[in-house]
Amino acid sequence: MKLRLGDRELNSNIILAPMAGVTDLPFRLLCHEQGAGMAVTEMVSAKAILYKNKNTKELMAVNPAEGPVAVQLFGSDPEIMAEIAAQIEDGPFAAIDVNMGCPVPKIVNNGEGSALMKDIKLAEKILTSMVKAVKKPVTVKFRKGFNDQCLNAVEFAKMAESSGAAWVAVHGRTREQYYSGTADWEVIRQVKEAVKIPVIGNGDIFHAQDAARMMQETGCDGVMVARGAKGNPWIFREIRQYLETGEIPPRPSTEEIREMILRHGRMLSEYKGENVAMREMRSHMAWYTKGMKHSASLRCEINQVETLEGLAALLDGCMV
Repeated sequence: MKLRLGDRELNSNIILAPMAGVTDLPFRLLCHEQGAGMAVTEMVSAKAILYKNKNTKELMAVNPAEGPVAVQLFGSDPEIMAEIAAQIEDGPFAAIDVNMGCPVPKIVNNGEGSALMKDIKLAEKILTSMVKAVKKPVTVKFRKGFNDQCLNAVEFAKMAESSGAAWVAVHGRTREQYYSGTADWEVIRQVKEAVKIPVIGNGDIFHAQDAARMMQETGCDGVMVARGAKGNPWIFREIRQYLETGEIPPRPSTEEIREMILRHGRMLSEYKGENVAMREMRSHMAWYTKGMKHSASLRCEINQVETLEGLAALLDGCMV
């Protein structure tokens, strides 16, 4: 069954999760081409938009070619969150997503991100005020709980539903876990059984079979891929084909990976300038080449690359 978001039907139930420093416009576009039904921007501070921080413009840039994109806001002031949601509603976004799951200390210590799981009343005020302020769907992403003493994903999901959220995305780890250990898919199943709105499962989707197993075990309406997509936009193609046919397409060849890295570098250069692009490609290069022959030397040598020409020469020397 196709996943719906407001009056829009997605062509795939596989969503690219928001990841700071990763899910910028070029990467989202590559994932969309491989079969992602939707993507979410890197998280954007509502206060930064309010105070007209120039960095927010780049974070919120969307290209029509990348398919439906939700913009993800974070903040803890209901009035500011509602005001900014209304301010950006006319933008090219399919939905406004609210981050209530980020585990990073500077976010949590500010009472934002996953800290809101400890204050369900405030979280409710934020969601209710945003839903009232806009006509576009408001969605929310959160975790299993803040820690083992605060495992309230089911209660949180019910609150989100009653506040008017269009769907919830649940990461099966607590804030205290960050990304360690194994994601608890059972909590995703419990959330799915507790609410009528769509539930998106998130956590430990690294292969096509993982996505199928999550959907089967939890009954979730869609899956959200995060770390499994780093250096691996092909994962969306693989999940789609596996869910539709039970078969997994062959992994990309070395030549395909090389071409993707070059294209990614070119797109980043057009979008952010060559200097910034080549710095950012260092991380992407490590992800793209993980486990490959010569990957250790590639990771060292990419640190010296400052131009697209240099990137192409490096790949020609190591990926043939």
